[in-house]
Amino acid sequence: MSAPLRWGILGTGGIAHTFARDFRLVDDAQIIAVGSRSQASADAFGDEFEIPSRYASYEELVSDPHVDVVYVATPHPFHHANARLALEHDKPALVEKAFTMTADEARDLVALAREKKLFLMEAMWTRFLPHVKAIRELIAQGALGELVSVSADHGQWFEQDPSFRLFDPALGGGALLDLGVYPVSFASMILGTPNRISALVDPAFTGVDGQASMLFGYESGAQAILTCTSFARSATRASIVGTEARIDVEGDFYAPTSFSLIQRNGESRRFEFSDEGRGLHHEADEVAQCIAVGRLESSLMPLDETVTIIETMEKVLAFL
Repeated sequence: MSAPLRWGILGTGGIAHTFARDFRLVDDAQIIAVGSRSQASADAFGDEFEIPSRYASYEELVSDPHVDVVYVATPHPFHHANARLALEHDKPALVEKAFTMTADEARDLVALAREKKLFLMEAMWTRFLPHVKAIRELIAQGALGELVSVSADHGQWFEQDPSFRLFDPALGGGALLDLGVYPVSFASMILGTPNRISALVDPAFTGVDGQASMLFGYESGAQAILTCTSFARSATRASIVGTEARIDVEGDFYAPTSFSLIQRNGESRRFEFSDEGRGLHHEADEVAQCIAVGRLESSLMPLDETVTIIETMEKVLAFL
């Protein structure tokens, strides 16, 4: 039997806490180190999750010879530098979404990982959830017929605090990279890369994008209608429409949930799933499985697709 995969967490914010809480559900792996910009933060996180090695710098974390893979959980303006630091120290990396701030940054990380033959993946955890796996299987089986459209929304309400990361330009503020990445990635998974993009994008009170409505067109003739907002809590549902049937995904579509397959004649079949935790453990399992067999990227979240998703969001932001 191979030794458990040893993880180091780079960053101690909210998503790092969610990942660490779900990690109890990960098979044959352990978190052995955490790195922060302060010793106090690293120690507090280490105490909470019983992590033995706590570092007051990211450089110390990626230099730890016992760490097999690094989870980059910092705000997205720092993903490029932090992931590059891990790769330069020969550490495979799982990088939170949005993967980077720009497509150029994404291409740089992908090129470096491929040059050094290291595993790299965007932490789009939705891709690995049980209900999404079932949706992909139904589409592959032709259950929906020819795909016609995809719709998805992701809206959350946040207090208008200029220092909060969704509104602070210095922290990569904006609804699209934080919230809109979910519907954009969902549509990409189903329909691919759009060849036509139109959007309405309005600013929040700090000037970053606060709300976006997107219309994507594809070579197949299919369309995607996607929305995101940091002004209000929306239904956070998704729908995939085909000539023979449609799939309606309950909110939150990007988290563990259920869906219905509704035939053209109105007959409906409900698919229910039971899943512990928030669902982030599935992406950790995917990383472990890929590394165990020597894969340098995931077939479910390919690096080239991660780049095209960032390119698509850049085009949407040009409408701001």
